[in-house]
Amino acid sequence: MRTNRLLPLAAAAALLLSACGGGESVDTGGGGGGGDDVLIAAVSAEPDQFDPHVTNAYASFQVLENVYDTLVVPSAEDLTMQPSLAESWTTSPDGLSWTFTLRDGVPFHDGSEFDSADVVYSFNRIIDEELTNAYRFATVSDVTAPDPRTVVVTLTEPTPNLLAQIGSFKGMAIVSENAAEEFDLQSEANGTGPFRLESSDANATVLTAFDEHWGGAPSIDGVEFRYITEPTAALTALRNGEIQWTDNVPPQNVADLEGDDEVELGSVTSVEYFYMSMNYAVPPFDNRDVRRAIATAVDREEVTQAARFGAAQPNQTAIPQGSPWYLDYAPFTPDQEAARQLLEQAGVQTPITMGLMVTDESPETVAAAQVIASQLEPIGIDVEIQEEDLATWLDRQSEGEFDAFMLSWIGNIDPADFYENQHLSTGGSNYQGYSNPQVDDLLSRAATEPDQAARKALYDQAAQLVVDDVSYLYLYNPDEVQAWAPGLTGYQVRADAAIDFQNVELP
Repeated sequence: MRTNRLLPLAAAAALLLSACGGGESVDTGGGGGGGDDVLIAAVSAEPDQFDPHVTNAYASFQVLENVYDTLVVPSAEDLTMQPSLAESWTTSPDGLSWTFTLRDGVPFHDGSEFDSADVVYSFNRIIDEELTNAYRFATVSDVTAPDPRTVVVTLTEPTPNLLAQIGSFKGMAIVSENAAEEFDLQSEANGTGPFRLESSDANATVLTAFDEHWGGAPSIDGVEFRYITEPTAALTALRNGEIQWTDNVPPQNVADLEGDDEVELGSVTSVEYFYMSMNYAVPPFDNRDVRRAIATAVDREEVTQAARFGAAQPNQTAIPQGSPWYLDYAPFTPDQEAARQLLEQAGVQTPITMGLMVTDESPETVAAAQVIASQLEPIGIDVEIQEEDLATWLDRQSEGEFDAFMLSWIGNIDPADFYENQHLSTGGSNYQGYSNPQVDDLLSRAATEPDQAARKALYDQAAQLVVDDVSYLYLYNPDEVQAWAPGLTGYQVRADAAIDFQNVELP
């Protein structure tokens, strides 16, 4: 359920001012932008790159959401898929062919005109180069362009969630034909979105309005994303008028901030989930009983309170309560004695040392890790918390250089988004090395099942196995909380955490 509340700050003013220097201006960095019609937005991390088909960093997608378009897009209200670059589509009776009719007269930022060749190039680039989201095309056998305004996607088997696969987030963005050859997509962009990428450095990323956007010119001249890692600093900058928007709201202050009319708050139940995962290639975490011992020792209520101060729902599965795909399954009850017995059953010697990799660009993972460390110590597991910058964290994850890690998944809509890429044996983001043939079978069958009730039953079975095996140790679903200056209009907080500034008007 979505709620809109005023973000009340008076009760926490003394805390924030003492934390940020007695109410004096906070140096938020950044250059450029800052004009009357430029939105200054504070985010917690710097983008790692701008290639939508390669990056998997949320900091990058915060920017790319405003730069690129997809064929279809989730609605802000309920995340159902709506037309975007495709204005309509049809499916064949056997479900093996989808035909998309494209919008006419859509320009890219470089002035070239969008057509079906760009879609074919974008999708084939992801497939042929086996890029981050290639798994979303697992059932696609061909992508063709019969004419400039038509794209046909041919499937090997029915794929009822194809729209979510190709449109749920900007990792499936349409780039111009031959963009990877004509642009350095790590640092440049050529999209069809409402803003164009102007510049990016260690202080800020600057976008300028693209007045020729097919959906109409943005209401503002541009956006400057400034990187403010510390949430209290971001909130102070908002109060001081140095920024007009942030999603870096201190969760410890939210409950106490009701009633203040100086800042406006938006909050919505999020489809994001935080989790911990262990490396199956590193003993003793390859032992199921060891993983289950850790899952039994962890008290998610305590972790959630420490990390989010109540602004989240503890959950032992991925999908949040309120979703039609939610599964009420919680097999682990915090019990240190039962956890010790599982370690004995596993035949391992304690103490066990476990490195737990977190990123200092997500402070709540650090707070959660500290609580988990205190919960595991009594059962003989010594946790070494390893704080990394996000780029290093991603590199270590990709190389398998970890005992355990903690972070979150965002932008999930269809149940396949929550489970396939993470838990299929061949999943592109299965960095933990999980492999269960039964899970593979259930997820594969669910992906092609057209009946929603039957599809949910398959995902429920797979989710139970994933939880029981502790492929991921799920922790909680956070509230998506964002704050902005009073009088700013045209913005809506979304459950998928996508940030869309196209219709924003400044006070």
